[in-house]
Amino acid sequence: MPIELIILIFMILFIGMAALMWHYHRKTIQRLFHTQASMLNEHAEEVENIYRQMRGWRHDYKNHIQTMKAYIEMDKIELLGSYLEELDEDLVAVDLSIRTGNVMADAILNSKLSLAEARQIQLNVKAVIPSDLAIHNVDLGTLLGNLLSNAIEGSQTVADPSERFIRVYIAEMKEQLYISVTNSMNQTIKKTGTGYETTKKGTEHGFGLKRIDQTVHKYQGHVNRKHEEGVFATEILLPL
Repeated sequence: MPIELIILIFMILFIGMAALMWHYHRKTIQRLFHTQASMLNEHAEEVENIYRQMRGWRHDYKNHIQTMKAYIEMDKIELLGSYLEELDEDLVAVDLSIRTGNVMADAILNSKLSLAEARQIQLNVKAVIPSDLAIHNVDLGTLLGNLLSNAIEGSQTVADPSERFIRVYIAEMKEQLYISVTNSMNQTIKKTGTGYETTKKGTEHGFGLKRIDQTVHKYQGHVNRKHEEGVFATEILLPL
């Protein structure tokens, strides 16, 4: 075979491979941009929801101050005392913040669960997390953030708000951190090897699952996922 022909074939193969790599790289960049945009939109919605709650609390606070001033001016001390007791009970009732013992976990959980509540998702949360975890804060945030984002996304596929739910249980168990997140869903889940994917187009659910797996693998932990009709559950064990 003439050397010129060999060089030509080699050049064609090289150009083809280069074009294929460029196409793959472009698709990867596009997906990353899309993922970042989705995350920014979600975070913006979380902040807006928290800000809306703060405005409501501020409005109520001013009303309570005016009422108490009125009782003092009328010298109705007994009524003021009763009002303060009722107000104390009311504040306990509306305090939905999660306190796990870990600052990073508290920030992520409260942010995500506030968003879930705004989307009419019923919540059941029990979480106790050691403050001195060996897990880096960024990794803990990645883990909990993706777990809850996926749970919110799954629950939103349920049309009836009364049937949407997310259950979170986090605790220390036999020198391991046990994390369980269960959510309602109304979508088809397909198992692919050791992973899962949904049939919903344009979702970042699969990307979130990969980030969870990467984080668990980094700490030599274990992740187990289960699904049945209407429910998806994830269990994670991380060595302490």
